[in-house]
Amino acid sequence: MIGVLQRVSQARVVVDGRTVGEIGAGLLVLVCAERGDGPAQADRLLAKILKLRIFGDDAGKMNRSVQDVGGGLLLVSQFTLAADTSGGNRPSFTNAAAPDEGRRLYDYFVAQARAAHPVVATGEFAAHMQVQLVNDGPVTIPLRVS
Repeated sequence: MIGVLQRVSQARVVVDGRTVGEIGAGLLVLVCAERGDGPAQADRLLAKILKLRIFGDDAGKMNRSVQDVGGGLLLVSQFTLAADTSGGNRPSFTNAAAPDEGRRLYDYFVAQARAAHPVVATGEFAAHMQVQLVNDGPVTIPLRVS
């Protein structure tokens, strides 16, 4: 699975003019399931996200996790993270999980996140979403687990 984390002071997802998910300070996480991924990969990605120390401590060093600071998680499905651009100018998405499998893993990932963390909001799977954020830092971290 692939995750792209952005440390934010606020973020929200809008679908058809309505806000479907919103957080204050925390992490906006773009999530992509790839072919062959399963619950084990989702669990490893979530564990890494929850423990990654990318928030400032009292000395201003990135030494605290989203759990340490009580930040929110905004989880947004994004199959385009699996893009393969090696074959030309049009990306291929054959590495992305099939839509049904991608939805199943995304739903599993969200359920596990909600069981482990108190503030979890989401986008809407397979919808055309507008993601608005204020990146704090900026801090953007790509993660891939297999």
